[in-house]
Amino acid sequence: MPPAPRLRIGFILARHFTLSAFANFVDVLRLAADEGDRSRPILCQWRVLSPDMEPIRSSCGVLVQPGERSGDPSRFDYIVVVGGLIDEVEPLHPGHTAFLRQAAAAGVPLVGVCTGTFILHRAGLMQGYRACVSWFHHDDFLNEFEGLKPVSDRIFVVDRDRISCSGGASSAHLAAFLVDRHIGAAAARKSLAIMIIDEAMTEDRPQPGLPLDLTTADPLVRRALLAMQQAMEAPPAVEALAEALGVSRRKLERHFRAALGLSPQAAGRRVRLAQVRHLLARTDRSLAQIAAETGFCDASHLIRQFRAAEGMAPEAWRSRHG
Repeated sequence: MPPAPRLRIGFILARHFTLSAFANFVDVLRLAADEGDRSRPILCQWRVLSPDMEPIRSSCGVLVQPGERSGDPSRFDYIVVVGGLIDEVEPLHPGHTAFLRQAAAAGVPLVGVCTGTFILHRAGLMQGYRACVSWFHHDDFLNEFEGLKPVSDRIFVVDRDRISCSGGASSAHLAAFLVDRHIGAAAARKSLAIMIIDEAMTEDRPQPGLPLDLTTADPLVRRALLAMQQAMEAPPAVEALAEALGVSRRKLERHFRAALGLSPQAAGRRVRLAQVRHLLARTDRSLAQIAAETGFCDASHLIRQFRAAEGMAPEAWRSRHG
């Protein structure tokens, strides 16, 4: 007789959900629960839930057929809500919303993956909890939930009975975290290894963010660089950045020197100039518009800084690289 599942997950898939986030999560569960790489739910069990059993279309067009009706949420250890493209996120079926509130009342932990965190907030189920969102949706979150500041420099956040995840490959690491918690580290490592993922990332691992010409393995510096990217229009002072990261200014400067050979100010200028180059090459925005978007005082200030870094004026660079 097979052993009883040690980890039971119910999935709620929003319309236009992100297929990769869902698939990464499920594959970790199936590989941890199996012998070899066969797809049998032995130690883990998962179900796609629906109040009406209609197929659910992902953002890439692939349909997923729910496995069972929502029912009693207490039969699961976690309820995972997988969101999708921010412009295509539709309101949840009222039955899903009622089910999530019933789960919260019963103490079943709720998990938001990708824009699933937005969905939980809209249902009124994230008040008082920290929420992780992708750096890509950082501004979208601020615009929709006034006064709430998301965590967008980590791959996932565990806050009591709420868990939120930036999505994509991060959902595999979150699933491995849950497998480790309920089944064991060996099962989590095995799943990731079969998926050709080198190591499990803990929740404090920084999100990868936009492409940078500054690369480092130092988590503190990477988080600082991501914060600089997210505040490009109004670059934070070093003291404010250090405070937001929970370290002293001296410690932050020491890490930057060791990791990049630069001060935080110089690294921040490099980040902003990288965005300037991107905008020059990919858009027809004026220098004044680009200066405003990248934290330079005006076009003249931008031209001076750009010329010092590139040896030519921005318009000349645009003509060559645009």
